[in-house]
Formats: sequence, structure tokens, C-alpha cells
Amino acid sequence: MTVTIEHDTAHSRFEIYVDSELAGYSEYLEQDGVRTFHHTVTFPQFRGRGLAATLTEHALNDTSTQGFRVVPTCWFVRDFIDAAGDRYADLVEN
Repeated sequence: MTVTIEHDTAHSRFEIYVDSELAGYSEYLEQDGVRTFHHTVTFPQFRGRGLAATLTEHALNDTSTQGFRVVPTCWFVRDFIDAAGDRYADLVEN
């Protein structure tokens, strides 16, 4: 199983692929140096493999590298950040 992640800036989302098939995505709105992650999806046939966590980690790391802050309105992204302890605490917009 080959997993790749792409940043589709035209559609404001990060996409995860398994063997070149789209397996899920995380959408965001970008404004004033903030990315608001509002929707994360893993398609049913790909669930249970940790792909949403892999995708979210990549999206948050990219967001940090690009100098953006994060507003996690998507429950999965919010829970991922909470579970990571202090790792992403400095990214979250208050």
C-alpha cells in the first residue's frame, strides 16, 4: 500500500491517496494568516487504517511550516490537536 498526500491549493484541501486512488481529504478556509479546517473525510472503503490521522498530521505540519495559524472547527482535527498535547498548541488561534 502506497500512501501519498497532496496539497490541492486550488480547492483549499489536503488529499490523501492510497495506491493513486483518492482515499480522503481535509478542507480548509484560508484568510488573514489562518487556516480554518472545517471538514475531514475518509471514504468508507479506506476507514480504519489511520489515514485521517496521517492526513491531519501532514496538514498541520504544512500549516506550521507555511506560517499559518489554525482554527479547528472540524471535530476530527480538533480532537487530533487535543490528543497531541502541546505539539500543536502554538498553532491554534484563540
